[in-house]
Amino acid sequence: MKVTIKLIGPFRIGRFKEEVREYPSALSVRDLIEEFRIPVNLLGIVLINGIHARVDDQLNDGDTVILLPFIDGG
Repeated sequence: MKVTIKLIGPFRIGRFKEEVREYPSALSVRDLIEEFRIPVNLLGIVLINGIHARVDDQLNDGDTVILLPFIDGG
């Protein structure tokens, strides 16, 4: 299965901006977070195909996942 992964902001440091990767079936967002060693406490928003998602949501062939960090400010 192919999944497009987009990393935003500091998640790109030492990684990539956007990549298409192949995975076996039964992949979750959490699997991606663990693969890229992104601390869950820094993860602000997960989008799958432009729709808000949770880290335990399963991915399907052709999905696009966007991982956005929490944003500080005031």
